[in-house]
Amino acid sequence: MAPPAPPPSRVFAELDLAPAPAPEGRVEPAALPGREVHVNGSAELSARPDRARVSLRLGSRKEAAVAARSSVSRRLQYIAHTARLHGIPEENMTVTEDFSRVENTYQMEAEVCIIFSDFGKMQNVCNLLIEKLGTSVTINPPHFYHTPEAIDTLRRQVCVTAVGNTRRKAQEVCQLFGQALGKPLLIKEEETKEWGGHIDSHLSLSADSQTLQERIQNATAYASCRVFAVFEIKGKENRRSKLP
Repeated sequence: MAPPAPPPSRVFAELDLAPAPAPEGRVEPAALPGREVHVNGSAELSARPDRARVSLRLGSRKEAAVAARSSVSRRLQYIAHTARLHGIPEENMTVTEDFSRVENTYQMEAEVCIIFSDFGKMQNVCNLLIEKLGTSVTINPPHFYHTPEAIDTLRRQVCVTAVGNTRRKAQEVCQLFGQALGKPLLIKEEETKEWGGHIDSHLSLSADSQTLQERIQNATAYASCRVFAVFEIKGKENRRSKLP
């Protein structure tokens, strides 16, 4: 399910076309003091998660300690080999092992956590491990989340987009009155909001019955920004005066 389309920017303009008194002995032809346009503008953007964490669990219980360790070790080696073949960096894979004695047997358990930035590659790896290892490995549903860098990028983009929308609307207002937009005198970020998305956490609140696309949608982050800006109003050139 695609994220909802962002609502159109709402822009309000306030024009002050009455020129203020010019400094003694000097008049600026390009922009008269006091001629300003005041504009409010907004924007809303979304960002899909850029990381997924997959947890795999496997174990073995044998009468001999060596047999229990060997059974789990072989499967761990195959998981690591498969990850390397798909270009997963070693630092994106962590292994936790737990060895214990249960009654008259030895139990070896292991958990493998793999972090993916390519979700298509993630599906290929998981499908291959299920095909080759079957029920001897349990693969938990992926947990999608955003890195701090991805959230920072979303914040910057929504602010820049809001400023761009504000400038374009201010330009349209000036054109409506036969004026030309000048340089910005003030740009102020008035309000920012963020909602949705998952942070980098080992806990996932998603239900096991959700599809892959539903999990991605639920982890999508949204941000909105509203800005206030003041621009100069430049006097429009009289083209007839330039004719020979």
